[in-house]
Amino acid sequence: MKLEEAKQQFIDTWGALGTEWGINKSVAQVHALLLSSSNPISTDEIMEMLVISRGNANMSIRQLIDYGIVYKKHIAGDRKEYFVAEKEVLKWAMKIAIMRKKKELDPVMDILKEITVATEKETTDDGKEFHNTVKEIQELTDQLEKIANKVFASNRADLLIKLFKFII
Repeated sequence: MKLEEAKQQFIDTWGALGTEWGINKSVAQVHALLLSSSNPISTDEIMEMLVISRGNANMSIRQLIDYGIVYKKHIAGDRKEYFVAEKEVLKWAMKIAIMRKKKELDPVMDILKEITVATEKETTDDGKEFHNTVKEIQELTDQLEKIANKVFASNRADLLIKLFKFII
C-alpha cells in the first residue's frame, strides 16, 4: 500500500470510528487528516482534500480547537490560517477523555446521586430494589471516576501504562 493510500484509509477509518463514538464524521476526518500531515494545512486544503464545505471545515476545526487537540499555526508571509494536530497521542487522548467525561458522564453521575438520595427511604420491595440497583451503579461509577481522575491528574504516560497492565 502506498503512503497516500494508507493516509486515506486512516482518514476514512478514523471518520467511521468517530461516528461510532458519537463524533461528527467530518470532525474525525479533519482530525485524522491533520494527524497524518507533517505540515500545517489551511482550511482551503482541508476542504479540497476531504471534499467538504467551508462551513463544515470551519465547524470541524473550531470543535477540534475547543477540544484542545488542534492548534492554529501562522506561517510568515501568508495571510491564511493553518492548522496542526497535537501529535502526542496520549496528550490528545487524555484531553478528549477529560472533555467527554465532563460533558457526558458527570451529568449522569449527578443524576445517579440524586436518585440514590431521593429513594433512600423507600419502603416497598420495588422501591428498595430500585434504590439498591441505582446505588450500586452510583458506587461503581464513583470508583471509576476516582481512577479516571487519578489518570487525568497524573499527566504522565507511566500511570496510564501501569493501569493498562493491571487491567490486562
